[in-house]
Amino acid sequence: MLSIYSRNKGKFCDGMSRRGFLRVGGLSLGGASLPQILSAETSLDSSKSGLGHKAVIMIFLAGGPPHQDMWDIKRDAPTNIRGEFNAIKTNVSGIEICELFPKIARMADKFAFIRSIVGAQGGHDAQQCLTGRSPRNAPAGGWPSIGSVMSSVQGSASTAVPAFVGLSPKCGHDQWGDPGQSGFCGPSHSAFTPNRGGGASDVELKGISLERLGDRQSLLKSVDCFRRDVDASGVMGSLDDFNNQAYGVLTSSKLAEAFDLSKEDPKLVERYGKGTEKLTADGPWKRLDQFLMARRLVEAGARCVTIGFSRWDWHGSNFKRAKEDFPLLDQGVTSLVQDLHDRGLDKDVSVIVWGEFGRTPVINKNAGRDHWPKVSNALIAGGGMRTGQIIGSTTRDGGEADDRPVTFQEVFATLYHSVGIDVSSATVNDLNGRPRYLVDQRYKPMLELV
Repeated sequence: MLSIYSRNKGKFCDGMSRRGFLRVGGLSLGGASLPQILSAETSLDSSKSGLGHKAVIMIFLAGGPPHQDMWDIKRDAPTNIRGEFNAIKTNVSGIEICELFPKIARMADKFAFIRSIVGAQGGHDAQQCLTGRSPRNAPAGGWPSIGSVMSSVQGSASTAVPAFVGLSPKCGHDQWGDPGQSGFCGPSHSAFTPNRGGGASDVELKGISLERLGDRQSLLKSVDCFRRDVDASGVMGSLDDFNNQAYGVLTSSKLAEAFDLSKEDPKLVERYGKGTEKLTADGPWKRLDQFLMARRLVEAGARCVTIGFSRWDWHGSNFKRAKEDFPLLDQGVTSLVQDLHDRGLDKDVSVIVWGEFGRTPVINKNAGRDHWPKVSNALIAGGGMRTGQIIGSTTRDGGEADDRPVTFQEVFATLYHSVGIDVSSATVNDLNGRPRYLVDQRYKPMLELV
């Protein structure tokens, strides 16, 4: 829990100690202190974006979603491979997807379906989806996730909102709730993770919860006499500029307002839906409101928001679980993408939906599909990319890439390009001070999309 209560002596008029106040500048939000977040370099190009910045929303499907049952239906394959679901036509001629995604089918022109992602290492984690890199032979500190890289290279877009926010909850299998690690970028570029410490209510300022930060007047009244005592004592002058900015974040309502869905049109909130906050076994929850929250966060100034949605490790009852989860994913993703288009943000915000690997072509004796790292898929939208297309194909059984294999690093090069980062020149220094390219130099943005 993050709090600035103190039992030390030497209190101000509100009962808080001077030492307690000094801790404000070091409040750790999911591993990143506010001063560190705010001291990130700022290199903004607001002339090309309605937001004033570009952003990425990544939806991670923990456990490995079954590609043959989603965007790559094998209608001509034997029954033990094809499964129970039929393919339906979309609003783009020649593109067919699973019948349980009717909303995506009606707006397929706003999506690109990548059917041939290769190179998964097979681990039950979000490593490659969040960093683009194999977990093997990682440099000291580890590879940084996309949100940490964007924070490091581009800095904060708003002094009141962290550049990188991870909405995933803490899961029984912790890697499935991974919001993205900062790696060698350092803790100053870690994600703000309001849902991994027991909830947003754990962030408190002298009894003021994060939910109540939206009431700016109450917050300022709570700290007014405290601030006067600090200024009179000269303590304020001893803090550096970034600590003052950190304090400013706590007195701003911008971040709290981004989390406050009551400020949205009720009809829009209803369109997104709520889903369920109950964790799915040892994986994430099925909250639909986090899709709306992600859009609000990028509008407020976040550069990258990561979301964990449900648990997709279906070794049994594959089709029963798909009937439960596919419609929810269909609703959440289409609501988000349509909302971005309606608000004129489809060129500013990139959305990607994927998991760590695919599933076996052959259905097992428990009506499930097992781990299959040879090929997987992704759904991508926004970012000004060329959508309404299929990229790549797999063999008749969906077991391997047949045409246009796509690597994780190619996808990352494309996402970085969509936010204005040139992967041919941009670097981040590792812990030894060595400049590291964001992707290996042989990988370029996908020409099909940019």
